[in-house]
Amino acid sequence: MTEANSKLLQEIEGIRKVKDALVVLIKTEWNSAIVDELERGAIEIFKQYGIHFKTYAVPGAVEISFAIQQCWANNNTPSAFIALGCVIRGDTPHFDYVCKAVTDGVTQLNLSLPVPVIFGVLTVDTELQAKERIGGVHGHKGEEAAITALKMIVLNQQFRNEE
Repeated sequence: MTEANSKLLQEIEGIRKVKDALVVLIKTEWNSAIVDELERGAIEIFKQYGIHFKTYAVPGAVEISFAIQQCWANNNTPSAFIALGCVIRGDTPHFDYVCKAVTDGVTQLNLSLPVPVIFGVLTVDTELQAKERIGGVHGHKGEEAAITALKMIVLNQQFRNEE
């Protein structure tokens, strides 16, 4: 998918309605140069829209789901979470196990928590592919994750107001 195939970066005026939101970013320590750039892109969007944020680091992608669940369980009630990481394929099946674990974990959290959990984990074959997704030909996935979080916060508020 390219940016041309998505309306993500269009119709973002509705996110200006988001007030007093807190977005928690959970980022991995692996592939830190890539992940730090994902975080930087997300923070840039949050600053642009006046959104409060907090970042926690975990050792690897598999630990993201645990950190999000514990953050929620310990009375931290953000408006959304963003999982940030970068898993680069190696020579063993480890890549497949990690990608499945983090994907399943984020999916389960989305089904169990009352706030959105945004999947901002790059799953790529090469470091070049990762770089293409932090400001290269495939856009900036950190910025896109932040915009997605804000749009989902708005949608979640709409759902709550319809009750």
